[in-house]
Amino acid sequence: MAAGSSTPREEVVSEATTSNPFFARLWTFLSNHETDEIKRMRTENLAGLTGRVLEIGAGTGTNFSYYPPTVTEVIAMEPERLLAPQARKAAETAPVPVKVTEATVEAFLSESQGEVFDAVVCSLVLCSVDDPDALLRQLFSLVRPGGQLRFLEHVASGGVRGRLQKIADATIWPRLMGNCHTHRDTQASIVAAGFTVDGSRREPALPAWFPTPVAEYTIGRATKPAA
Repeated sequence: MAAGSSTPREEVVSEATTSNPFFARLWTFLSNHETDEIKRMRTENLAGLTGRVLEIGAGTGTNFSYYPPTVTEVIAMEPERLLAPQARKAAETAPVPVKVTEATVEAFLSESQGEVFDAVVCSLVLCSVDDPDALLRQLFSLVRPGGQLRFLEHVASGGVRGRLQKIADATIWPRLMGNCHTHRDTQASIVAAGFTVDGSRREPALPAWFPTPVAEYTIGRATKPAA
């Protein structure tokens, strides 16, 4: 989940790792109690992937068990030092080879030496980075021509819920929730980075009456145009 961002409650441990104990404990609980709907969307988001995959913000490794056998390797990035050990434990029982690294995308890029992947996976992480537009441009450079970006993300709502999201994002929500921002147009950022969205849809995150700014997920696939 964490992707290397920093908030007032978050201690920067090194240039490539972060520590936010409150959020790490909360995310551990949430990831161990996911609804059947979220599990279904995780399965759908990873279906049909092949080759080498880069996963951004692996959290506790929740995605790992859903990767299809056509994936030959997953490089999973989780810079939150309290979540990375849990991701490594999940990698031990994953159906495909998974290597967990605590590096941020920026650190990974500086050491990757032009490495490319068949796909990049972002699950509930683009809401938590300081500059999603810049991150997506970096991810674009890591995907081979014709490769895919798979995304499952919180997105902005309209109306009263949207106004609530803006207030939450400007006040306490990011401080408590690992820098999560609920009112972002993630799909627009994906397109601006150079990807072509092949298909996406929105689904409710929680019942409409539930008093939280997190209201909807978007799930979809985008492609880096062939050279």
